[in-house]
Amino acid sequence: MTRVKAPSKGEAASPTLKTLRFVLGDQVSHEISSLSGLDAQRDVVLMVEVADETTYVGHHKQKIAFIFSAMRHFAAELTATGVTVDYVKIDDAGNAGSFTGELQRAVVRHAPDRVVVTEPGEWRVWEMMRVWSSELGLPVTIEDDDRYFCSRGRFARWAEDRKSYRMEFFYREMRRETGLLMRGDEPEGDRWNFDTENRKRLPATVHEPNRRRFEPDAMTREVLDLVAIRFSHHFGDLDGFGWAVTRADALEALEHFIRACLPLYGDYQDAMKADEPFLFHAVVSPYLNAGLLTAREICVAAERAYQRGEAGLNAVEGFIRQILGWREYIRGIYWLRMPGYADTNVLGASRPLPWFYWSGETDLNCIANAVGDTRRNAYAHHIQRLMVTGNFALLAGIEPRQVEEWYLAVYADAYEWAELPNVHGMALFADGGLLASKPYIASGAYIDRMSDYCGPCRYDPKIKSGPNACPFNALYWNFLIENQNQLGKNARLAMPYRTLAQMRPERRDEIVREAGAFLAGLSSQPIEPSAIPVQATLDV
Repeated sequence: MTRVKAPSKGEAASPTLKTLRFVLGDQVSHEISSLSGLDAQRDVVLMVEVADETTYVGHHKQKIAFIFSAMRHFAAELTATGVTVDYVKIDDAGNAGSFTGELQRAVVRHAPDRVVVTEPGEWRVWEMMRVWSSELGLPVTIEDDDRYFCSRGRFARWAEDRKSYRMEFFYREMRRETGLLMRGDEPEGDRWNFDTENRKRLPATVHEPNRRRFEPDAMTREVLDLVAIRFSHHFGDLDGFGWAVTRADALEALEHFIRACLPLYGDYQDAMKADEPFLFHAVVSPYLNAGLLTAREICVAAERAYQRGEAGLNAVEGFIRQILGWREYIRGIYWLRMPGYADTNVLGASRPLPWFYWSGETDLNCIANAVGDTRRNAYAHHIQRLMVTGNFALLAGIEPRQVEEWYLAVYADAYEWAELPNVHGMALFADGGLLASKPYIASGAYIDRMSDYCGPCRYDPKIKSGPNACPFNALYWNFLIENQNQLGKNARLAMPYRTLAQMRPERRDEIVREAGAFLAGLSSQPIEPSAIPVQATLDV
């Protein structure tokens, strides 16, 4: 049920003040700050589906369907509580196609005294919002997004005067402030971080549990039909769509994770297995980032599972660290360093994105699996993203903006505040180490150790050179050679650079030659345009 809050601090409480409350597609929460002080008798809630937001990158079909369906269900929930909702569908006559255009039309329809909106998750929308007051000729209040543990201002204060922004130190402060997994001033288990216990290979006899998926209702089926027609050329499949699109179902998905998956999440969170795309991961990030779940309730649910003895500390700490630590941290980095952050490219990567990121058609079985899972589910877990598709992009020197556009387009949980720092800083090291202390690179041996992808692959990670050698091997050493001036003094790369220094010149030349030949054979365009979906950035 919608909670009609009292006016927030400093907010006018005049009974005659009419407010237009603009709720964006990733803000489908009854607790969103833009609804604080809602007067159901006078105020209007505006929600809009607009073309600009579906095509600034060519979002995965399931991502569009998930957001539109969640928005429509949320609007229906508000309406059922007596709130007036002005909902504009993407195919409505007169739809202006943009946030600004639809807000202008709504102001004409409703003649409000002011507009209230919650701060967005993307810089480009923030820039739009900051001029709305002058464009509309009436007050526009941009509220803080209080769904996060750490506000933008709080993070800026933490980062002030620091020479480096290491997540671990931020995470410890968040643990102390929230009390999660704490015993007074000390961390539960007398350690802040159990990451070293969370890197096990998945045994062949261990399989992921049946995941909780949700049959589309009539409203969702209507959205799926719309997306299938209007966004037919976008990346991804719609078959098998099973995302929760209501808070009630999202809570059920969370409960399923805590009960069926969390106990083994820690041990196998870095593992990968063909045809088992979710393994023991939570798969609640789309719900969290869209507003159907809150960060606090997710962390508390995991903590209670530990307290009840239903999940080990390594699993629960590792999971909470992803939300309380990493998620809050990357959001802070995004707002602290934008807009210039996106322009950095310290390693000078410039190669175009290979077409197999869209088609999945490649002899590299690990990439074929990761892209295939992404196509089918609009989801891949963090090791697939970081150590397969991200690792390849870094080793191959793919231009950061193209890689970032791909990640933003293909995942149901991707919004720029989360995607950009993860890809730019963590996966590509394009910020030169602002976010990560070293590039996350690996040869074929890592992928072989953490997955079953290499067995059926035409390449062998144990072969170091020749036509049957895993390309990741040559690409790994070639990356170190090409970037030795920038990375040679990085303490965390000291060991591989010592190994590189001991290589015979003939072997180094062989590495450079084989890596160069492989990279030269990559195509950034489809071989048969009629057989492969067009590039996902195509507007429709």
